[in-house]
Amino acid sequence: MCQTCGCAVTPEKGQPSVVIEVLQDLLSANNQAAAHNREHFDEHGVLTINLMSSPGAGKTALLEATILALRDRYRIAVIEGDLETDNDAARIRAHGVPAIQITTGTACHLDAHLVHRAMHELPLARLDLLFIENVGNLVCPASFDLGQHRNVTLLSVTEGDDKPAKYPVIFRASDLVVLSKADLLDVLEDFDPERAAAALRALGRDTPMIRTAARRAPAIESWLSWLEREFLAWRPVLRVPRPLMTAPVRA
Repeated sequence: MCQTCGCAVTPEKGQPSVVIEVLQDLLSANNQAAAHNREHFDEHGVLTINLMSSPGAGKTALLEATILALRDRYRIAVIEGDLETDNDAARIRAHGVPAIQITTGTACHLDAHLVHRAMHELPLARLDLLFIENVGNLVCPASFDLGQHRNVTLLSVTEGDDKPAKYPVIFRASDLVVLSKADLLDVLEDFDPERAAAALRALGRDTPMIRTAARRAPAIESWLSWLEREFLAWRPVLRVPRPLMTAPVRA
């Protein structure tokens, strides 16, 4: 719960309109900042992806594997969001990639204003891909546009396969669902990928779901293919054409 997204605002008896007005004001201001962020990303030709999940689903591990696979082809940077510590940003920087840590304190999500401040610390003109690793939370991040071009939600096989049904807002807002830690499926009896896929389809969107593993038995080929397809599909909207093959950016 936090004060910045309205999730801690509870209606007093007979005053539900007050809560609605507070939330509308919060989202309106955020959406204006998000549109401004997107203008920056578009102007500099940076495809920006918002990674969301519950805590511990493997976002940082997936980013590390992605950087190792793509850093000689794409110029990558990361904005990290956590309540405390810069542990994840340090992990990313260890791979020679710029990473800006946003420490939110009590806020349970990133917002467009926080991302705006962070992106001005990055060399946007020398980037191709920017990943925003949101705070681990399956509720509030879904409501806040950051200026990103794509939303990706990780669903770890160590979680319940009914998560799309329980948290429909974040999964409905996703352009891709990544079934992470899939190498553990052979030792987990409670998680059924088909049930997870059925819960996702029940939301009324044809959102693709792919399987990845980033540690014990790495398998991220489907994720890398999706990234390249999205980048190629997005490139025609760039104001200034840019080459696909580029030199990596080092921190």
